[in-house]
Amino acid sequence: MAASHGKFYWNELMTRDVEKAKKFYAEAMGWSFDAMPAAGGGTYWIAKMGDEPVGGLFDISGPEYKGVPESWIPYIAVDDVDARVKKATKAGANVMKPAFDVPGVGRIVMLLEPGGAGIGWMTPAN
Repeated sequence: MAASHGKFYWNELMTRDVEKAKKFYAEAMGWSFDAMPAAGGGTYWIAKMGDEPVGGLFDISGPEYKGVPESWIPYIAVDDVDARVKKATKAGANVMKPAFDVPGVGRIVMLLEPGGAGIGWMTPAN
């Protein structure tokens, strides 16, 4: 998947019931799911349409996610996460989760933009 700075790149469902979500999207959309290790432990699920990855499912059932609503979170590809976070915070964003690396995936940060919407920015691994 080629990434272009400033374009939406990935979508991720944050859910407390991964199995229920997988069942729903398998039945309604025809998606299949591949497991991969999640950062910090657990399993991250790659949703696929045929052989093409279309999104991910992330389990937020742990106590560290208390109060976090279940929702889809979009990710925008950026040329340099760390440099862009500085610009984003100067422009009024708040960092929800500081930048972190996912091997083979890229560098990611989770932000609250000034209106309060959550958004992920990532510099994909090439």
